[in-house]
Amino acid sequence: MKRILIVDDAATVRMYHRNILGAAGYLVEEAVNGIEALEKALQDPFDLYIVDINMPKLDGYGFLRQLRAEDLPQAPAIMVSTEAASNDQTAAYRAGANCYLVKPAKPVQLLTHVRLLLGEVSP
Repeated sequence: MKRILIVDDAATVRMYHRNILGAAGYLVEEAVNGIEALEKALQDPFDLYIVDINMPKLDGYGFLRQLRAEDLPQAPAIMVSTEAASNDQTAAYRAGANCYLVKPAKPVQLLTHVRLLLGEVSP
């Protein structure tokens, strides 16, 4: 079973993503900021990360940059943010994101990207 880490400081957003992904059969864990997410990833790497940009302590960009610098199996990451500007998307890709979605991501849109990045469906 594929493990996904949701990294977001908003409990409602984590619950929303957890419900969608859990119903689709994924094992879901949560972190409230980049520091907690990095600690969890270093203990036991995940198959996919869904990451918010704006968080206290360590934001999504910082989390992905640190994760990508670690010597561990690198999993795809989807950056999900309310920020819709193209410079935010560019910064997300530079930090190591594989995909960028604007909140709120529709369930079908989220699951399509998750399945593609996990190699469960072909494009």
